[in-house]
Amino acid sequence: MKRCAIYTRKSSDEGLEQGFNSLDAQREACEAYILSQVGEGWSALPHTYDDGGYSGGSMERPGLQALLRGIRAGRVDVVVVYKIDRLTRALADFARIVETFDAHEVSFVSVTQAFNTTSSMGRLTLNVLLSFAQFEREVTGERIRDKIAASKAKGMWMGGLAPLGYDLPVGGSRALIVNPIEAETVRFLFRRYLELGSVYKLIQELDAQGIRSKVRVTAKGETLGGGSFSRGAMFHLLQNRVYVGDIVHKGERYDGQHEGIVEPGLFDGVQAMLASHRRTRSIQKHAASPLLGKLFDTAGRRMTPSYSRGARGEVYRYYVSSAASRLDRVSGRAIEGQLASAFARLLPGLADPLEAIVRVQLAEGELIVSVPTKLARTLKRQLAQGETAAPCPTDSGLHELCLPASFGARHARATIRPAAVSAGRRDPVLIKALRSAHALVEQGRTGAPLITMVPAGRYERRLLRLAFLSPQIQRAILAGRQPAALKLEDLVRNSMPANWEAQQAWIDRLTC
Repeated sequence: MKRCAIYTRKSSDEGLEQGFNSLDAQREACEAYILSQVGEGWSALPHTYDDGGYSGGSMERPGLQALLRGIRAGRVDVVVVYKIDRLTRALADFARIVETFDAHEVSFVSVTQAFNTTSSMGRLTLNVLLSFAQFEREVTGERIRDKIAASKAKGMWMGGLAPLGYDLPVGGSRALIVNPIEAETVRFLFRRYLELGSVYKLIQELDAQGIRSKVRVTAKGETLGGGSFSRGAMFHLLQNRVYVGDIVHKGERYDGQHEGIVEPGLFDGVQAMLASHRRTRSIQKHAASPLLGKLFDTAGRRMTPSYSRGARGEVYRYYVSSAASRLDRVSGRAIEGQLASAFARLLPGLADPLEAIVRVQLAEGELIVSVPTKLARTLKRQLAQGETAAPCPTDSGLHELCLPASFGARHARATIRPAAVSAGRRDPVLIKALRSAHALVEQGRTGAPLITMVPAGRYERRLLRLAFLSPQIQRAILAGRQPAALKLEDLVRNSMPANWEAQQAWIDRLTC
């Protein structure tokens, strides 16, 4: 016996409320076809897979998804549709659907186009038909878009929810109808914004006076709106050119067939104030971000300034990373405050301590700050417990300063606090050897290339390897975070890989 699943679809929901609609007609034709194949053991499944009001250009349809689940569960042998474009109108989607059919040995039948997907000729014919179905869908979409553009150019309202101050057209009209009570509210909003100069204060006042957003009833009878205005909705309202009698389509303005309810002078004044505030916020945001272009996240990606406002209008500044990670957002005030405090102690003579910073890298448990080498001597004399300074491995003109820090767990309130780091595990032998290795490298940089300055002594040549340890390993040694079992002999008597990532694994193997 072959279990047959009937799938039906209609693009719009128009007429679905009728006692006998398009879906019923498709199902009836499919049932008749299955009945004609009863001699072959065909039998229609009682479950219906219907998608009324869903486009064939997408697979996000409840009926289709239920059908695919039934196929994967092994409950279907044959899929029967009235016409191939009822199943899909996209070639890519059809390929995915047929792949599922083949994987579960399910046949596909179109009642008005008798095809068998198990043969190559059947697949070719289906692909040709689907190409025409997709072409028809795209041409129809272009035709609809062109009609909407031409209609809007004539000032017609082409659908959607009516904005506050208007009601939807009635009859055959395409012009919005002014709602006198709401129109007065809209004019009040424009005038009051100019007086207050703040969307936040305007929304607070509207909430206090009980003024709510427009209540709308959809075609399905659902009630929307009637709540407090959001900031986004208020900004959209204050910039909506419908209120001066315009219709906008893809950035172009046309004279609308409806009546404007806001004076052009009042509207232009609001736009000028909004534009002025946008420029001011942009300037303030960047001017108040002294680490702009200098701060990088744990993966080395640049962090950019951002800000948000609290419930009382307070401004909270952040530095935000483009990649999601545990440290993708840090408090601007917190990180700038710690750096300013540390550099005020380390470099007390600078008027603006943060100006000395070339780069700041976030790392687990610390901030890695790059500063010019000429400041390094002063820094080294002022270092506190847990703080280290060493030449930057990749740039002879910079020194890296490691400041212990801990980071808040919540992104929205991420903070940076000084972290007490114990120096009990700092190995003075390792640290002295590391500094000696860098001294050898620096000697090589003063004159001829390093290859001509290789130390004559065997021990010095082995010691030189330490200068080429990865920056992470060197910082760990200087801060006392290296493996407790790691000794200088391990580093100078064994062959060390050149790759920085492999070095950490190599050290782990040495000390395990």
